[in-house]
Amino acid sequence: MKKNMSLTRFLIRTFKDYYKKNAAVLPKVSNFPKREFAFLLWDKSVMFRHMGFENIDTLNDYLINSAPKHVYSSGSLYAHPEIPDMDKKGYEGCDLIIDIDVDHFYTPCKDDHDGWYCNSCFKRGKGMPPACPECGSLKLKRISWICEKCLNIAKKEVIKILYDSLIPDFGIDETSVMIAFSGHRGYHLKIEDDIFRELSSDARREIVDYLTGDNLNFEILGLKTRSGIVYGLSQNSIGWAKKLNKEIEYLLNQPDLDIEHFLLDIGLKKNQINSFLNQKDIFLERFTNSELNDWSIEGFDINKWKIFLKGISERVGAKIDEPVSIDIHRLIRYPGTLHGKTGFKVQELSLQELEDFNPLDAADKSHDPIVFDQQDIDINLEIVEEFVPASKIKGFTYGPYNKGDNITVPKHIAVYLLCKEVAKPLTIF
Repeated sequence: MKKNMSLTRFLIRTFKDYYKKNAAVLPKVSNFPKREFAFLLWDKSVMFRHMGFENIDTLNDYLINSAPKHVYSSGSLYAHPEIPDMDKKGYEGCDLIIDIDVDHFYTPCKDDHDGWYCNSCFKRGKGMPPACPECGSLKLKRISWICEKCLNIAKKEVIKILYDSLIPDFGIDETSVMIAFSGHRGYHLKIEDDIFRELSSDARREIVDYLTGDNLNFEILGLKTRSGIVYGLSQNSIGWAKKLNKEIEYLLNQPDLDIEHFLLDIGLKKNQINSFLNQKDIFLERFTNSELNDWSIEGFDINKWKIFLKGISERVGAKIDEPVSIDIHRLIRYPGTLHGKTGFKVQELSLQELEDFNPLDAADKSHDPIVFDQQDIDINLEIVEEFVPASKIKGFTYGPYNKGDNITVPKHIAVYLLCKEVAKPLTIF
């Protein structure tokens, strides 16, 4: 959507007002003077980075005066964060950053709220097909949305990463874990620990492989054949063998139709699937007996088991934006600032607060990322996208809308739709 000056003025003023009112409570990240800061302004397409601030007050002054669309700080520590030349910044290490964003993996709810519009044949529909189902054109306008379901899936990924891998397998102290709702489609984890700060990009690549389950060697985990018998992963194992065994047992206890769908998805043939299902109960009994490790199933050789375990590892592995964790110069959204695509706050959370947190309807006002929740202020908008999915926020559903609709909505919904660039204000601000 071509930028509307009235829209830009309204959002700049709205963001500026937020920073004026909240300057005293903006969080201060650790090692503040050693962090590089970066900003994207509303009327600029180039990011302003390589900026440093001596204290939180000078950052607040900048936010109030500039009201940027996006605000970032570095995971890295630098002796001179303000120097543009990366070789002269004085790199002192980088926190381990993990980005969990539903943009990077499939969630079933996307088939309901994400959509497309074909610029060739003008058809539209839900989901995210690679090409127009009607005419085959690749000229699709895509609408990516958020809902409580996909954000809950992202939250569960955070909990899984922490409690299934980082804390038990890496021995991470919970006090070193910083968690934040990104303000849009996911969460950020930041591990502030000197051991992790010293890691190279290659070492971080190995951590990513471990978290995601990429490049697992199933023979090392115990899978082998001997005298025509397939032996599986020991039930007494730890780490990835334990994770895989747990997921296998869960899958085997699901309805046969669910198991069949899984086996089809990983590329097994119908006769192989039938053989597996016919012997499932016998295998499950052996599998749950810790004294037995016989995985022999007719029609299932060790290569089939590798395909099976690869599919299981993809179910278990963390869904993360891998380059974020590998990059030792990565920027991350600054907590307490506003996300320019939603108007929501980047909200810090403790491990205890995460479990019950719902960013679209937060129970605790002090941890509510929707900061413009003013039901007494209504704003008139015109929808400028071909279609806008429904949004359930604060217990109320807004939309769906179509291009040309004139709507009146509360301020927090207006800010959200304007930031998403699917609407323009009808009032001149």
